[in-house]
Parts: sequence; structure tokens; C-alpha cells
Amino acid sequence: MAPKNLKILSNQCYHHITTNALFLIIPSLLFAAIHHLSIINLNHLYNDSLTAAAAILSLCISLSYFLRPRKVYLVDFACYRHDPAFSTARDVITEKMSTLLSPESLSFVTKVMERSGAGDETFVYGLRDFPPKSSFECAREEAEIVLCGAVDDLMAKTGVEAARIGVVVVNVSTFNPVPSLSAMVVNRYKLREDVLTYNLGGMGCSAGLIAVDLAKRLLQVQRNSYALIVSLECPTSGHYLGPDKSKLLSNCLFRMGASALLLSNRPSDRRTSKYELTLTLRTHRGADDRSYNCVSQQPDNDGALGITISKDLPAVAGEALKANITALGPLVLPVSEKLTFLATLIRRKWLHMKGLEPYVPDFKAAFEHFCVHAGGKAVLDAVEASLRLRAWDMEPARMTLYRYCNTSSSSVWYQLAYAEAKGRVRRGDRVWQLGFGSGFKCASGVWRALRTIPPHEVDNPWLHVIDQYPISLPN
Repeated sequence: MAPKNLKILSNQCYHHITTNALFLIIPSLLFAAIHHLSIINLNHLYNDSLTAAAAILSLCISLSYFLRPRKVYLVDFACYRHDPAFSTARDVITEKMSTLLSPESLSFVTKVMERSGAGDETFVYGLRDFPPKSSFECAREEAEIVLCGAVDDLMAKTGVEAARIGVVVVNVSTFNPVPSLSAMVVNRYKLREDVLTYNLGGMGCSAGLIAVDLAKRLLQVQRNSYALIVSLECPTSGHYLGPDKSKLLSNCLFRMGASALLLSNRPSDRRTSKYELTLTLRTHRGADDRSYNCVSQQPDNDGALGITISKDLPAVAGEALKANITALGPLVLPVSEKLTFLATLIRRKWLHMKGLEPYVPDFKAAFEHFCVHAGGKAVLDAVEASLRLRAWDMEPARMTLYRYCNTSSSSVWYQLAYAEAKGRVRRGDRVWQLGFGSGFKCASGVWRALRTIPPHEVDNPWLHVIDQYPISLPN
């Protein structure tokens, strides 16, 4: 048998034994306890009571050790560094589209881009030869550029060998080629044969946090393992050039981008990791028809495929956010906020005090940093108002939207990179990442900083431009 196959087999045996160790140890302990009790008589019962108590205590400690959830650490993360050659002015985009869209559609697209919260220049792939001869080939090239760019950067940062990665999760909104993008990662980085790979598609801009949740669950059953998560957006695949305004919106909002994360459940990695994952929470509103249909991929009357964004989206997103934070609040808010909320609820519901507004908990008491999906100016305005956040809290999201536009689920990582580049992250700080996605879903991820991150140690896409931000944005 080849040495490589022997190594794989030994790894599988090791994981099987360690995973099932609990089921091997407990029967042995129980058998020993039963045998011990069977030979005890009344004369020895008193003398052996301490021994029995010690045995039971040892058994409880063993059970708690094996059944406790494994801690998951974020060793490091990387965001794709956009090639300056892809930087494109808004006027150039509208000029390219002017030959393909009707004057009415072009006017609509122009207005949306001006009001989206994005800057005059964003990063666009494939515009030089627009429209591309093959949208599929163009999208595949775009996906490979952003995916490999982010992962290459991450591997260089962490120094972890590719062969040590046991789980790979890749998520993208609409582009799902064959072989899959997760297979692209395995092929490019020559990962081992027993690596677990997952490809999440069609889950929208919340899929990045859903990928984190999936990887966390997988790391609970694999000891001493690493998980690689890649979130990317390649809008070239879904470019729409028809007259339907609800489908033209996606052309205006989405731009290329990617993030790559390396998670670990190895206790020894705690001292070198940046963050510890403390909580993931998902809210799925797909049972409601309006929520299910508010973002959908479908053809128009002429058969051209596009992503329809319904006018119901703001209301649906608000309902999903409310449901998510209602579940999240009791898990993260301090006792003072919980008591204030309860007192207000009692006065409104049971004491019938008129004119008393519902109490909105102060999530600034639970988190130091907020990374809200940069879906557009209207989305950020709504979240800021709903959670009563400060301009400082929303700065990473607004600046990410301004520079990169909507990069789907990777946008929350560009925001955390912004906070690190600004030198804002201190040891013990709590980070709340919030994503929205088709279906309709709202997902939260909560992290705790394990160490202070000095700005001079930061190496990310904001490195050379951070002094230019924040930029004053027009209302």
C-alpha cells in the first residue's frame, strides 16, 4: 500500500477511535461499577460510600468532558484584493450599457446606482469586452480570480498546510458550475482525498454566515481539524439586459468580491487565532410565500433570465431581522437590558399604559463592532434606525458599500477588515455579523476577539487607503 494511502487510512482510524471513544469508555465504566456493587455487602457499604461517590463524580466529569461542545477559533481571514485594472467609473458602466438598454431602462439604472451608496468607481470584471461572448466562461474566470486570490492570501497569512484542511465550504449566490467551486479549491490546492466538501448555492447574501454555522457543526465531530470557508460573488453570471426593472436592480448593486476564513477546533490554535466563534443563529422565513418570492431567479416575458427583487424586500427583511434579534437578544444582552425590556413589556401588555413605545434593547451594550451586510444604502439606513446604532457603528458597512458595492456575503468580512485596519479591535471585543439572503433568511454570527490587533500588523485590502476613510457621503 502506498505511503499516502496508509497516511489517509491512519487518519481515518484515528478520527474513528477519537470520535467513538465515549461509547467505548462508558460501557467499561458501567460494567466495572455494576460488578463493584454486586460484591458489596452491608458491612462494607458505609466504608465504600466515598469510593462510590468518587466513581460517580469521575464518571460525570468524563461525560461532561466528552459531551462539551468544542470551541471553534478563527485563525485568520482574508478578503480578495481587487486588481486596480478592474476599477471602473460609473460613467463607463452606463456608457457600455447604453448600447444594450432602452433609454428608459438606462435612466432607471443610472438613478439606482447614484442612490445605492456606492462610490463613483467600483470594481467590475469583464466590462472591457461587454457583453461577453460567453457569460459562463467570463463568470468562471471571475470566480477563479476572486476565489483563488482570497485563498492564496489566507494560506500565506496562516502558514497552514493544505493537507491539514479537513472541511471545505464554498458559497456563491447564483453561479454553480460543474465541477463545483469547492472542487476547484480541492484541485488547485491539492487537498487530501478524505476532505469533506460542500457547495452552497442559491442561498443569497446570508450564505457566508450559514457556511460558518455548517463548518462549526462539522468541527464538533472532527477532532484537531481545520475548516476552510470561501464566500464569493461573481455577478457576471447573472447580468440581465432586458426591460424588467425588478431584474435590472441586481446589475446596479452587485460587484465582484470574496473572503476566505480558516476555522480550527485545535486547542493549541487559540493563542495564535484572532477570534473565537461564540454563537451562530439563523432565522428562515421561507414558509411565508411573500418572503419566499421576494428575491427569485426567473425569466422575463422574452425568456431572458434574471434575478427579480420584489418591492416587498424592505418589509420582508425587516420582519426577518426582527425575528432574528428577538431570538438573539436573550442570548447576548446583559441582564440590565433584559430587565428593562421586561418592565416595558409588562407596562404595555398588562398595565395597559397608553402611549408607551416598545423598548428597543441597546445592542451596543452587547457588541463593540457591527458588520451589517452592505446590501444597499436603504438596507443600512433601516438597520441603523431599527437598532438605534451610531454613525460610528455603521461606518465599516457604509465605507465597504462605498468602495466595493454589494459583494454579497463576503461584505461582512470586508467590514471587519476595515475595523482592523482602523485599529479598533481590542482583546475581548465582541463582533456581531448580520446577513440577509433570499429564501428569505437572516443570519447572525457572533465573535469575540482573542487579542488586540494593532493596525501596523494588519495586511488586508484597506491597508494602503485606510487613511482616506471615512468619506462624507451625501444624503
